[in-house]
Amino acid sequence: MYGLGLLRNEAGKTLKLAGPIILGELAQMALSLIDTAMVGSVSYKQLAAAALVMSVVNIPFVFGIGLTMSVSQMVAMAHGRNDAQKVSHYLYNGFLLCAVAAIIISIGLECSKSILFHLKQDPEVAEMAIPFLRIIGISIIPMILFMTLKQFTDGLEYTRTAMTLSLIALPLNAFLNWLFIFGNWGFPRLELVGAAWGTLITRTLIFIALAIIIFKHKTFRRYIAAGRANWKFSWSTIKELLGIGIPSSLQAGMEVGVFAVSAILVGTIGAVEQAAHQIAMNCAAFTFMVSMGLAQGGAIRVSNAYGRNDWKHILTIGKSSMLTALAYGILCFIVFISFNNFLPRIFNDNIAVVTLASYLLIFAAIFQISDATQAVGVGLLRGAKDVKVPTLLVGIAYWAVGLPIGYLLAFHFDMGAPGIWTGLIIGLSLVSIFLTIRFLKLNRNL
Repeated sequence: MYGLGLLRNEAGKTLKLAGPIILGELAQMALSLIDTAMVGSVSYKQLAAAALVMSVVNIPFVFGIGLTMSVSQMVAMAHGRNDAQKVSHYLYNGFLLCAVAAIIISIGLECSKSILFHLKQDPEVAEMAIPFLRIIGISIIPMILFMTLKQFTDGLEYTRTAMTLSLIALPLNAFLNWLFIFGNWGFPRLELVGAAWGTLITRTLIFIALAIIIFKHKTFRRYIAAGRANWKFSWSTIKELLGIGIPSSLQAGMEVGVFAVSAILVGTIGAVEQAAHQIAMNCAAFTFMVSMGLAQGGAIRVSNAYGRNDWKHILTIGKSSMLTALAYGILCFIVFISFNNFLPRIFNDNIAVVTLASYLLIFAAIFQISDATQAVGVGLLRGAKDVKVPTLLVGIAYWAVGLPIGYLLAFHFDMGAPGIWTGLIIGLSLVSIFLTIRFLKLNRNL
């Protein structure tokens, strides 16, 4: 049996580690919200164009982010065994792997940009989206490289470093948007494209800053020095990283993919529906960043215990993290229900858009609990190197159940956007149940 005091103590340790990660994730999400709010103040069609691009970009982008997660997991396991040379080795090979992936993703987006005209979207929206997609696609390279270095520092449980840079990026991005979107201080008024330039410059600067810190600061320099003499490409290490990274990418990609396809389906209904969907989804994505940070904190602690083969501690960390996620999901539910009429007005003043977004936020409130618990479940299982079966379970819940039901409700039962969101609720709930059971079964012999 696990006493309440023990679970509370473990939850506190996870939150202490996850706190800076959460703030960093919120800062990254806030960058998107800043872009959304500033672009939305220009016109709702430009907001819809941004939503269309992010729906297309997010799927390959999240695959890249999934690969970076393997770095933190392997670094944390090596750190748990006090093997500094191995830590350095995983950083080197992980960075090479993620750099190649980032370049491939960016080139792929550039080559496939014409797909925007074949998704049955508003033609004017698709036309606006092309130049935005081109620049955002380039910005994926510095962002994935930043995330790779972030995963390295997080895996060593120095989570404040990347958090600080992410927080600094907020006013920087807002200032650049102010210059480029609205044409202040003599800069050309670029509107939607200006937001893309602001994102590219901001992502590049925080990547360079984190790289300098890792190579120059004594905290990280000792890990670099421990294995730098033996930095070399290793197929066995790449395969080890891919063994975690590919399933993690598939898990994240299938989830983001469902939301991206949902946004595209909503866009076929109309630009108002797409703009409203984007507003509600941005609010839900913002709260999800906390769940992601909590999941990452739990995953790092589980990986560290896994490196020591301490399964009893893994179970304790898991239970306390799940209870924390449950409490957080309930809190988010209350906030969304209480402020569903207020939040959309931050992004747009079109009455039709605001009204529909307020209604969709009620659906977003309903899936807050399952969204938080499934995110933590994925992280805990990844920390214990259990990634293949969870990937299959995620695929079934989202793509075989949730999305088809949402499509039927939206287009065959004429529910429109709310039908899509009902399918999302069902998919997320199933994932939460599947992964919770999986984690408890993984520890059933304790």
